[in-house]
Amino acid sequence: MRSSLLFAALAFCLAVGASARAEGDAANGAKLFKQKCGICHSAEAGKNKIGPSLFGVVGRKAGSVADYSYSEAMRNSGLTWDAATLDVYLVSPRNKVSGTKMTFAGLPKESDRADVISYLSTLK
Repeated sequence: MRSSLLFAALAFCLAVGASARAEGDAANGAKLFKQKCGICHSAEAGKNKIGPSLFGVVGRKAGSVADYSYSEAMRNSGLTWDAATLDVYLVSPRNKVSGTKMTFAGLPKESDRADVISYLSTLK
């Protein structure tokens, strides 16, 4: 009985911890965005740089900003940028979309990706 209660408490703590990590810290994500993404991407609507504006990216179909010239690979990727897709993409963009123009090596730290995705979710 005692071990099953301990197991249940441990499972609960792991679930709560994973949920908090998955949600990310948008304030830290804004800092990371500026450092890691902001050189190529804008967070402003309609302002493209080397890469397309990421304003409103969460929920958007990949390769769909009208006034940006995407690679054929990105235009034809069939992706929609939700949190799960962004998480996989941000680990290694070229592994997720072979042929993308994006040269960024990726964000290997899960917490960094969660924070950036949380920040991107605020850009509406």
